[in-house]
Amino acid sequence: MAAQIKDTGAHSAPVVVLEGASKRFGALKALDGVDLSIAPGECLGLVGHNGAGKSTLVNLITGLFEPSDGRVAYPGAHDPRGAGIRAISQEGMLCPNLTALENLQVVQRDLTGAGWRKRAGERIRSQLDRIFPGHRIRPETPVLDLTLAEQQMVEIAIGFAEGEAPARLVVLDEPTSSLDAAIAAQLLAHIRRFCANGGAVIFISHMMGEIFEVASRIVVMRDGRSIADRPAAAFTRQGLVDAMGHVAEDGHQPSPAALARTLGDKSHPILRTPEGIEARKGEIVGLAGLAGHGQAEALARFYLSQSSDWRATPAPAAVFVAGDRRRDGLMPIWSIRRNLTLAALATLTRRGLIDRAAEARVGADWQKRIGIRTPDMSNPILSLSGGNQQKALFARALATTAPVVVMDDPMRGVDIGTKTEVYDMIRAEAANGRTFLWYSTEMDEIRNCDRVFVFRNGVISAELEGNRITEENVLAASFELGEDVA
Repeated sequence: MAAQIKDTGAHSAPVVVLEGASKRFGALKALDGVDLSIAPGECLGLVGHNGAGKSTLVNLITGLFEPSDGRVAYPGAHDPRGAGIRAISQEGMLCPNLTALENLQVVQRDLTGAGWRKRAGERIRSQLDRIFPGHRIRPETPVLDLTLAEQQMVEIAIGFAEGEAPARLVVLDEPTSSLDAAIAAQLLAHIRRFCANGGAVIFISHMMGEIFEVASRIVVMRDGRSIADRPAAAFTRQGLVDAMGHVAEDGHQPSPAALARTLGDKSHPILRTPEGIEARKGEIVGLAGLAGHGQAEALARFYLSQSSDWRATPAPAAVFVAGDRRRDGLMPIWSIRRNLTLAALATLTRRGLIDRAAEARVGADWQKRIGIRTPDMSNPILSLSGGNQQKALFARALATTAPVVVMDDPMRGVDIGTKTEVYDMIRAEAANGRTFLWYSTEMDEIRNCDRVFVFRNGVISAELEGNRITEENVLAASFELGEDVA
């Protein structure tokens, strides 16, 4: 249990130490001479754009990779498991066909013999209760039957759960990416308690407010190097963005469709859904509200109503960008190029065969346009960082001629620089007449929309437009005060 860790003084031995740690993958140097030490009681905020080396650094700490040069040491222990190091991946590592308690047994080897199910159920339930009071998740439920947010909650609970040896260092990679604000706040409060009791956390997030809320120290990664390592109080938000090497643009430029409407354009919507969502040509329409209130389901119903379930067409009516890459987006054993060109396959086929030269041209064009960081588009898609994988999924959608792009919280775990690039591309595509339906759990993204439909309990509780798209109005419409802004 986290509360049993305590007994941490200023001179306690570090949990893990890296000295000149480097990692190469062929010609690519993913990590370059990193020195790092993490002590009990610390919450280390690890930030940097996608591809900066954060995941490689974590994989060295957890023992998944061996360093090409330098060393990784665990004072007082022989390996990461003995050091009490646990990790919660951004991509999710639960076995979907197993229950929550069975997933706990996979990683906790002492759960064997008679009565292990009862003990596993008690462990996972007590940790869920501790971190997420009021969660309503049953340990006997198969992971497949849980929502994406509930799956993330279970994975987090497994990472912190008591076991044969206590968790001393927990790596959290974008842990709030599928959680709404209230549940995320519960997790951040638990992280503070865990570190106050002597535990250590590596917290990776592209949401700066979360970093400043929990981190005692921040390390900035760029191009495989640690370029800044200071107490969190020594950074400002803008200073942190500058250290990462990209300054995000402020403000929001409405799409031409929104500007035309303000001047009295009465054009008819090009789409209407049974829930009441409407959108015009060139408009960016957002879906907001607390996670799990029907937004994703509404998008899925619309997209499936517009697409064939058995054959591709050269001119699709709509195209889909998934937020859950592993489940809904990636073909994990395919190359980057083949993942990118999948939706445009019908336009690349000649007499039943794929035109490989045309496929290569499309891949090279979109690699350049959207900035996919790889030396070779024939590399496996999983060789990319999470943000670059998401860029490939955006390129897959935009490489088609579909007039409507459906986006299901597609920026989960994507850094601020990549987000800014994608926002600019969305606005450019909207200016050319494409319509976007965009569900997001992040208010900064909702502000990029021309019009927003807020969902509560599966129905639209408010429609916001222009300067009425504010966090206060979205929150009001998400709860019982919704009638005030409808």
